Amino acid sequence: MTNEIRIDALLPAEMAVRAEHIGVSKAEAPTLTTVTLAILAGIFISLGAVFATIVATETSAAWPYGVAKLLTGFVFCLGLILVVVGGAELFTGNNMIIIAWSSRKVTTRKLLRNWVIVYIGNLLGSIGIAVLVFLTKQYTSAGGAVGATALSIANGKVGLDFFQAITLGIMCNMLVCLAIWVSFSARSSIDRIATIIFPITAFVAAGFEHSVANMYFIPIGLLIKVFDPAFASATGMDLSGLTWGAFLVQNLLPVTIGNIIGGSVGVAAVYWSVFLRPGKASNPEGGV
Repeated sequence: MTNEIRIDALLPAEMAVRAEHIGVSKAEAPTLTTVTLAILAGIFISLGAVFATIVATETSAAWPYGVAKLLTGFVFCLGLILVVVGGAELFTGNNMIIIAWSSRKVTTRKLLRNWVIVYIGNLLGSIGIAVLVFLTKQYTSAGGAVGATALSIANGKVGLDFFQAITLGIMCNMLVCLAIWVSFSARSSIDRIATIIFPITAFVAAGFEHSVANMYFIPIGLLIKVFDPAFASATGMDLSGLTWGAFLVQNLLPVTIGNIIGGSVGVAAVYWSVFLRPGKASNPEGGV
């Protein structure tokens, strides 16, 4: 008897079982492993943010609004591709552990332990890259246009209304977790990359808010403002609202709340209810 080799994508009910298994593995991973992979995820998402900042920079010839947003979102996909294919622990993606938690295969303590450790690791990795990018003075590229873009992005993010930031965070992580969800259907690295591109491009192009990405986008602006005040002043922007306090309270807090709601409730809980809720007989084609 020979083992059957399947090359077709997993069906939704099979994806749910896979998501459950992955959630258990993540929640039970050793602390050092989780911390290391979380720092890597912060680094990876920040690399995507660096790429996106460059593409978003306008020089002499500006792209039409929609095209510029499309290209910016497309290159930002680098971050999640590295996380999913390279292997790393991303807080927003780990909201999908709710699937395993809902099945009572992960305790609340282990769920929260993973989220806290991963969140802190993501923050460390992101700020580390922000510091390195600042030290390279890459922000002075294109006659300072790259730095002006970085400051503009950071300034805009801390200027969001609290409730607005929550809703933008909800929308963002619905798309991020949908990207993670559909990647569970993949049987190859090419499949994973293909499933990631459109949802991630969409959230960036639409201007939704991602907590881990903001751990890079805002600190790089703050570093430029604080340590190169002459450059910041030359842009002519009012940066009085761009502070570390505003970063934490006016953006990171509400966006994180929104991300948790969007990923955990808007995606993970819904798919658990459809495919894994006790007494729910699901068919592998996607119906119930």
